Amino acid sequence: MVLYSFYIFDRHSTSTYSNPAAIARSLSAPTPPPSSFSKTPRPASTSSTLSSTPAARAHASDSEKLIFGLVFSLRNMVHKLGGTDDTFLSYRTAEYKLHYYETPTRMKFVMLTDTKLNNLRPYLHQIWANLYVEYVVKNPLAPVEHPGGIGVANELFERALELFVSTALPA
Repeated sequence: MVLYSFYIFDRHSTSTYSNPAAIARSLSAPTPPPSSFSKTPRPASTSSTLSSTPAARAHASDSEKLIFGLVFSLRNMVHKLGGTDDTFLSYRTAEYKLHYYETPTRMKFVMLTDTKLNNLRPYLHQIWANLYVEYVVKNPLAPVEHPGGIGVANELFERALELFVSTALPA
């Protein structure tokens, strides 16, 4: 399996987590991700910056905004065409497949993978329930909201996510 990137957006449409390089390292991906989604990994000390250069941070911010805008538009289109009972799960292009999961608290988990995988919604739910809730929500030192680009800066969450992605996701 090739995993290109992973994003978490909060209910205010702010990216609280994106670290595609660390996950890709753990999978030893044989093919490089699409250039529009490649970013520099976040440093362990802070999660508000992706790189020391403003140009790299602007590129990362643009990618996050594009992904959120795409998910937001597709989700709204599905609700308008199919009614409130229908939900947006994933979509596929020639280059990648986007998997989407939204929690009851309107957290959005987005994963970009290769096109050969089936729906990863159950795995995204496990990431939310078993990793995000345990290591981020239940952490008394973590902020409840992530204003101003301060995202999830939890090494235990990142390590558990890398381990989960490398062992639990289908090959």
